[in-house]
Amino acid sequence: MSKIIAVANQKGGVGKTTTCVNLSAFLAFMGKKVLVVDIDPQGNASSGLGVDKKSLEYSVYSVLVGDCEPSAAIIGTTVDGLKIMPSNIDLAGAEIELVDMSEREKVLKKVLSPLRNSFDYIMIDCPPSLALLTVNALTAADSILIPIQGEFFALEGLSQLMNTIKLAKKYLNPALEVEGVVMTMFDGRSNLVNSVTDEILKFFGKKVFSVRIPRNVRLGEAPSYGLPIMQFDPRSTGSVAYRDLAEELLTRNKDSFKKITNLSSLRKKL
Repeated sequence: MSKIIAVANQKGGVGKTTTCVNLSAFLAFMGKKVLVVDIDPQGNASSGLGVDKKSLEYSVYSVLVGDCEPSAAIIGTTVDGLKIMPSNIDLAGAEIELVDMSEREKVLKKVLSPLRNSFDYIMIDCPPSLALLTVNALTAADSILIPIQGEFFALEGLSQLMNTIKLAKKYLNPALEVEGVVMTMFDGRSNLVNSVTDEILKFFGKKVFSVRIPRNVRLGEAPSYGLPIMQFDPRSTGSVAYRDLAEELLTRNKDSFKKITNLSSLRKKL
């Protein structure tokens, strides 16, 4: 039975998709069967894993509206053990169509239920909003992983996100837990970043991962090649950080894994 983790934050530009893609890639390389479910209409997780969104026969939209079985929309990636249910612009209209469906908040949960025995981890990349697609993700998930950038505005949106999680837990998914908080685009030289990090630690305590994801140019370049950072530049600081994050997540879940010591061997020829 897989664990379903929603990677969510209603604030855009915090490294949500970057975290979902690269964490998933390392989990797969560490021996886990992983499925990324891209429910962001922008489809950035899909393109970041090399999916040609224009040529898709089926997508997560097709599954949500009942045009195909979930398994028909799953495709492979360049990473062994990592698959994706991709998204494209078709999903933009899905929230309007979902409104008229019965139990509209539980559509994604029903979609993912038959897939749980086929994967160890199902990672949901959510859109940067707290609308119906994200509510579907929170209803389907066992836990939520929250990437937060070390800046003032990150704190402003935090109470709104936590209130949404509280409501989802109360009315839709009593088992929902916070998997953890990941500090992204981290620059320890900044007093503001350190101040925000201190506030996050006060609020979440041990839920904050000890691994911080640094600002790294290579992390921004990798999606344009359709590769996770472990294959694009495995020795970069971003790659090392996401490897360590994957190890910390698996350790927290008391899940055994294959250690990666030689990062250089992961590079994929471009």
